Amino acid sequence: MAQKLKTILISQPRPTTEKSPYFDLAERQKLTIDFRPFIHVEGVDGQEFRQQRVAFAEHTAVILTSRNAIDHFFRLAEELRFEVPDTMKYFCISEATAFYLQKYVVYRKRKIFFGKQSFQDLMEHIKKHKSESYILPCSDLMKPSIPKLLDEAGVNYSKAMMYRTVCSDLSDLSDVKYDVLVFYSPSGIESLFKNFPNFVQGDTNIATFGPTTAKAAKEANLRVDIAAPTPKAPSMTMAIEHYILGK
Repeated sequence: MAQKLKTILISQPRPTTEKSPYFDLAERQKLTIDFRPFIHVEGVDGQEFRQQRVAFAEHTAVILTSRNAIDHFFRLAEELRFEVPDTMKYFCISEATAFYLQKYVVYRKRKIFFGKQSFQDLMEHIKKHKSESYILPCSDLMKPSIPKLLDEAGVNYSKAMMYRTVCSDLSDLSDVKYDVLVFYSPSGIESLFKNFPNFVQGDTNIATFGPTTAKAAKEANLRVDIAAPTPKAPSMTMAIEHYILGK
């Protein structure tokens, strides 16, 4: 039996391109889909960073896992008056992340290496440059698998927490009701209850992406109605559409 859904809130920023599958889904199923980040990133200031006792000058290479990592690496370098040398090597998780470096450096004049999309891919490049001293800009929520891979390979690196994930203020949504709330991370679930400690799910459908998000939802006593990825629905939009169509 098809589910009558009309309104969906995605707990992420609105896509920057009109080609998003969410817009196609909204058109096909006559849905109202809104976007609102439940979490956002805030940079660590220079004073707090110094307490970690990580010196930029002691490193010859930097491992960059996201655009946030790039932005905050160069922000803190400037704040601490460290001029990043032309000899610095950059190891980026993907080609797209590597290209983002152009915002800060002359791309063709730097030694830049990148993986296909996973950190495992990038490790192949890092292992070939074992003599480097790496700095790893990260958030307070870095995946434990990243330092684990570096440790197992015997890489000389310093973990540098340069930014943190914090809950956004959602107080303006207090009287707004949606048929579906879509979450992509445990932090999104945390933000929901931080903003609305008395949240009662009732008829609201909860959609989660990934096993850790689903686990966080269940631990918060939420009923997970839509889950992705699955063999039949590798994307969230497909999972929602299957739910609507009663597949």
